[in-house]
Order: sequence, then structure tokens, then C-alpha cells
Amino acid sequence: MQVPFYTSTREYKAHKAEFDAAVSGVMARGDFILGGEVAEFEKEAAAYLGATYAIGVASGTDALVIGADILGFRDGAEILTPTFTFFASTSCVARLGGKPVLVDMDAETLEMDLADAARRVTRNTKGIIPVHLFVQPTSMQGVMDLARSHGLAVLEDAAEAWSMESLVDGAWRKAGTIGDIGIYSFFPTKTLGAYGDAGLMVTDDEELYRKIKSYRIHGSSVKYHHDYIGYNSRLDTIQAAILRVKLQRTTEAIAARASIAAHYTERLSGIPGIRFPKLTTDSRGVSYVYNILVPKRDELAAFLKEKGIGTSIYYPIPLHLQKCFAYLGYREGDFPVAERICREILALPIYPELRDDEVECVCEAIAAFYK
Repeated sequence: MQVPFYTSTREYKAHKAEFDAAVSGVMARGDFILGGEVAEFEKEAAAYLGATYAIGVASGTDALVIGADILGFRDGAEILTPTFTFFASTSCVARLGGKPVLVDMDAETLEMDLADAARRVTRNTKGIIPVHLFVQPTSMQGVMDLARSHGLAVLEDAAEAWSMESLVDGAWRKAGTIGDIGIYSFFPTKTLGAYGDAGLMVTDDEELYRKIKSYRIHGSSVKYHHDYIGYNSRLDTIQAAILRVKLQRTTEAIAARASIAAHYTERLSGIPGIRFPKLTTDSRGVSYVYNILVPKRDELAAFLKEKGIGTSIYYPIPLHLQKCFAYLGYREGDFPVAERICREILALPIYPELRDDEVECVCEAIAAFYK
């Protein structure tokens, strides 16, 4: 049986009439740039997340760069960021002339090691970028306690964390809404995914909101009048229209992901050597990615590929060993947990349209490999 790691076509076929109507509506109106669907999606997203302001941008990467720029993560400022994460969580600082200060990961939760982060704070540390990976947020109580004690700005990378929640100061809050600025990616594979690149920024601060709105349009609030050296990063109206259709089914999609994850865990738990990320009590997770930690990871991935089963590795190389960050001076062995996890981690197919028989096929193949 062929089991794709991800496919968007099943969802499209199931709701074709709604998606077609959303796209054709934009085409008929011709409001392709910051059209009405963008404003409506921003309102709906803010309401769903419990954020005061939401601003659509062209991608999650753009959201990180704009947020880092506005928060002053530039010109030599030291910014704490994980070594185990997607490239953009660190490049947003590096491209502005800031200094990424990399941090190891927790071996059990796979999130940022906040004790290691605290050890790396200096008088030049100006901010922190907690990254919520895979299934649950980094402990935002710990992040906010660290930020408050050292006066750090917080750029919350919730690119993978749509609808995840953190317990902070006794209240449950959506991941991405807790720091000074939060960002989301709507890359097609995400829990809430567009049919192309798209992103969102959120904040409760009115001044930051006004800056973000200006920065996304070349630093302009009035046409051809520029207050800042901004960017060209606007959420396409067509993508906003598609996201509005998908947003209506977010709860249903998340429940389907949870069911698939439970199926995997039940079937794979009895296989010796397989480990799973530890879930914490101060978070409410969403199964965006289903990871296992396994011996002979590369051999298993090749075995599954031969059987037509798609997998992915998030991430094969930690950032401190990436060629582009060699100038930071880190060496192999500096972040032992991240280096080990990069050799063991493997992501299995998970998306709402994945069938039970496909999950069974994946699990049977993994069991056969380890026999």
C-alpha cells in the first residue's frame, strides 16, 4: 500500500465546491492584494486565538523577520533561539545583524531547554525566540519568567503550533498569543494550511500592531509615505479566502489528528526501542507532526520508502552545524542532546484525511523492520 507522507488533494476533493467558490469569488471581485477576505480572516483568526490584533503576511518566515526587526533583534543584540528548529527561527536574527545565541533541547519533550537558555543570558541578551515544535508548546510560563527577570522581548514562533495552548500565570492561552509578538505559518502541511505560502502575526500591543501593519507594506501607513524601511509581505487575498474555509473545520481537523496519533501510539508502544516525545501537564497539544525516536533511523526510513510509505526528518542537522552558521563558532559536541535527537527522530504520515488502514500499514511495516 502506498501511504503518502502528506497530500492536499484529499481535502480539496472532499470540499471542492467551497474551495472553488472561495477562489472564484476573489477572481470575480479582483481584490487580490489585501482584499476583503484578508481583513475578515484577520478578525476571525484573532477571535479564534484570543488575540487583540492579527495581521496577515506572506509567510511564516516573513513574519519572523518582521517581528525580529520591530523588536530590535539586530545590530549585535544577543537573541536566545534553539539549535533544534527550522532555519527561519534563527536566520531572522542573523539577517538583521543580531547574534543568535543557540540553546540545546530537552531530550524528553523535544522543546527548548530553558535551563540551558538561562545559563546563556548575558548583559547583551535582548530577546528570546521560543519555538513550539511538533505537538506541544515550549513551557511559556518558563519563557515568560525568564524574560521578565532579564527584561527580554519575546518573539513567539508558533509556526507549527496553531491551536496549541500553554498554562501561563494560571490561565490557558493559545500558543503564539503570550509573547510580545507571535507568528504562525500557513504552509500547506500545517494544521491550518493554505494552498501556498501564507503567515500571520499577532499581538496585544497597539503600537506593535500599527508597526506590523506598516512594515508589511514597505513601512507605509499612507500610500507612498514611508515611516520605516519596511517589507513587501502581504497575505494574498486568495490564500485568505482558502484559510477562511479551512478555519471553519479547525476543531474537526485537530480531532482527526488526535485520533491518528492515538492509533500510532497504541500500535507502536509495544515495539522495543521506540520512544515518543513526553507530553507535559502545562500544555494542551495538537498533533501537527507525529514523531518517533528510533534506533537505526536511516535504515528504517529507507525500508519504509521501499514499501511506498512516506516519512520525513525534522531535523537532520541542528543549526549550530549548518554551514551558514559556522561563523557563530559552535562545534560538534556543543549541543549533545540536539545532535543525538537529529540522528534518531523520524516523522510518520499524519493529516486529517489519513485512513485507519494506512496507519495500520505504517505500523505493520515498522514492526516488521524491528523483527
